[in-house]
Amino acid sequence: MRSLLDSVIERTVKKRIFGVRYSVIITAPIIYSLIIPLFLLDIFMSIYQAICFPIYKIPKVRRSDYLVFDRLSLDYLNGIQKLNCAYCSYGNGVIAFGREIAARSEQYWCPIKHARKIKGAHKRYPVFMDFGDGEQYREALEDIREMINKEE
Repeated sequence: MRSLLDSVIERTVKKRIFGVRYSVIITAPIIYSLIIPLFLLDIFMSIYQAICFPIYKIPKVRRSDYLVFDRLSLDYLNGIQKLNCAYCSYGNGVIAFGREIAARSEQYWCPIKHARKIKGAHKRYPVFMDFGDGEQYREALEDIREMINKEE
């Protein structure tokens, strides 16, 4: 004789597996396929900064400041939800990590604002020099480069 608990577990599992919308099943591989380019971005950005930043005395970006997986400890999430949270944490963390590496590179190599307003500018952008002001560029480039080291 099956216990009530076994019956509840069986119904829950069937509902979880067979109760999923078809569109969710179809899109899951597409969503999770992004793990490949995200992983490659993670590796290449890490290698880039490991080799190049010391040469130009740019402080390295701490990867652990951007990749945080604390949601895995939440008891109210099931295994699938924790997997989804880990995936999103990794994806957003890698993008933020890469963005900071790119922002430090831009601050060192080309700290000039664009001619038109851009959306989503990184936090370093406000100190960049105005577009078309060559005199300011020549006068302030080294100071703006030094700001990278003073922030840490």
